[in-house]
Amino acid sequence: MEILTQRLKLIPCTEESISIIRTSEDYEMGPHINMYLRELKDDSTLLGWGVWFVINQENNTIIGDIGFKGKPNSENIVEIGYGIVPSTQGKGYATEAVQKLIEWAFSDKNVTKIVAECLDDNVPSIRVLEKLQMNRIGSENKMLKWQLEK
Repeated sequence: MEILTQRLKLIPCTEESISIIRTSEDYEMGPHINMYLRELKDDSTLLGWGVWFVINQENNTIIGDIGFKGKPNSENIVEIGYGIVPSTQGKGYATEAVQKLIEWAFSDKNVTKIVAECLDDNVPSIRVLEKLQMNRIGSENKMLKWQLEK
């Protein structure tokens, strides 16, 4: 399973995908990767509803990760999150990747709403979410809350 954009390839995080792709110099696999891989071992239906690697097609290196915080809940909602390495920020990669993953999620009949959150001073993330027509629905503890309905 993979999703292609004009410049990127998105592939779900698995033990296999980790072994076959290169990371950029400033991409670090955070603790969320190992946590997701443990959860995926216990429940293979989580594939796609966790971490995806964002790969620059030009040099086949990971420039970030994106994904959902689990499968759709009982209200058909998923939460999306993303991060792009500093050396490649400001080039539209996050917008490109998030847009395609939103399309992928909305193609599932069990998803009717996607939510996100970001720090209230994270201007680049705010711009990404605004470009993708997400609606700001509030804030709590310096975190802005966003949603997009199908």
